[in-house]
Amino acid sequence: MASVRIGFGYDVHRLVEGRELWLGGIKIDSPRGLLGHSDADVLIHALCDALLGAANCRDIGFHFPDTDLKYKGADSKLLLAEVVRIITARGYRVGNVDITVCAEAPKLNSHIPSMVDCLAKIINIGADNISIKATTTEKLGFVGREEGIATYAVALIEKI
Repeated sequence: MASVRIGFGYDVHRLVEGRELWLGGIKIDSPRGLLGHSDADVLIHALCDALLGAANCRDIGFHFPDTDLKYKGADSKLLLAEVVRIITARGYRVGNVDITVCAEAPKLNSHIPSMVDCLAKIINIGADNISIKATTTEKLGFVGREEGIATYAVALIEKI
């Protein structure tokens, strides 16, 4: 078993009226939120996939299927905590994570410190080991048309 492993995650959710917008474990004031079986926190979902992938533990849909009513409206922070438990049980801890959120609106830069603090508490690592960046797609594609938000995440895990 390798002493250091990396994983990659990607997730996307559609923006809709009548839903709260949750990103990185925090609620963001927005007229639209993300559609999904859980709270649809696209940032946490991509991070979960990166961590699970690094530990060779399949993906978020395998562990928390959208066909299971237990996860209907679920708080993604709880899913992330369970993912951390899964990789810890396999003998790993999180080294660092790097996340990019692609969204035209709302503007996210002012929310990034709160997201980092929230994730650091759940993952149990220092905030300096969590990088979150926000970008647009220059009005191109579904993100550019403000139809949804996409997130990419990379995670490094280390053997305990």
